[in-house]
Amino acid sequence: MERYEDTCTTQKPWKCEDCGKGFKYPYQLETHRRSHTGERPYSCSVCGKGCNWLSDLLKHERTHTGERPFICSVCGKGFSDSSNLQKHQQIHTGERPFICSECGKGYITSPHLLKHLRIHTGERPFICPECGKAFSDSSNLLIHRRVHTGERPFICPECGKGFTTSAHLLKHQRIHTGERPFTCPKCGKSFIQSSHLLTHQRVHTGERPFSCSECGKAFSRLSRLKAHQPVHTDERPFRCSHCEKSFKSKHEVLTHQRIHIGERPFSCTMCGKQFVHSKNLLRHQRVHTGEMLLPAPTVEKDLLCHPSE
Repeated sequence: MERYEDTCTTQKPWKCEDCGKGFKYPYQLETHRRSHTGERPYSCSVCGKGCNWLSDLLKHERTHTGERPFICSVCGKGFSDSSNLQKHQQIHTGERPFICSECGKGYITSPHLLKHLRIHTGERPFICPECGKAFSDSSNLLIHRRVHTGERPFICPECGKGFTTSAHLLKHQRIHTGERPFTCPKCGKSFIQSSHLLTHQRVHTGERPFSCSECGKAFSRLSRLKAHQPVHTDERPFRCSHCEKSFKSKHEVLTHQRIHIGERPFSCTMCGKQFVHSKNLLRHQRVHTGEMLLPAPTVEKDLLCHPSE
């Protein structure tokens, strides 16, 4: 390395012999030279990954521990490093300085804009060498490749369960801590995940965004639409392990299996009598309340509604 004599006129006197880049202090030059030598003196004790800086190692180790010490003062969301917190805070301020020239949509960071532009171009430059699946950004490819390797590097310190992403680990840990950070502004009910809150809010709004293409019936959840769709087909994929009778939904087969195992999970609080179905319990409770019973269906009507299979 070369030390320039005139430090008064030269602001960055410490020069890299490989690329000529200048630095104010010798320790900065020493750190920079690792980019040429490949030296990474700080190693993770969990996975062995090497880092140039001790601060980078500490940041990396949080991916294993799930620690998120940088907390947003507005919404309470935690982050593993301060730079991500600063980016996140722009969500609350509304600042989006990076604008797409195609559609005018704004983004918090330039990498987010670059990723968005691939929607317009259709570019998916990151290819999985195992199956050929393409991705628009490298992080999604990295996560996808764990499907092939079986790698689950994010380990829960409570129960040892492994996860493919730190976000999945963070959600899981709330099971142990009991934390429910997403609260409904209408009724105060709290949830572990924001997606669960979004689904719950449809109870208040009445929104049913998932519609059946056959009959038009709408549902608040995709899972309920999928459970409904076999009604229009003869498909009965759920088979009883006791008698091999088949059903259109998992709920139906579980209810049916109570006949075989003798389970009666619905108990009357007045007399303790137990029932296989909740509707039978409700009918029974009218005996205690004196509420008028609806007439029971006749055998003929029952056969018409539920023909034997």
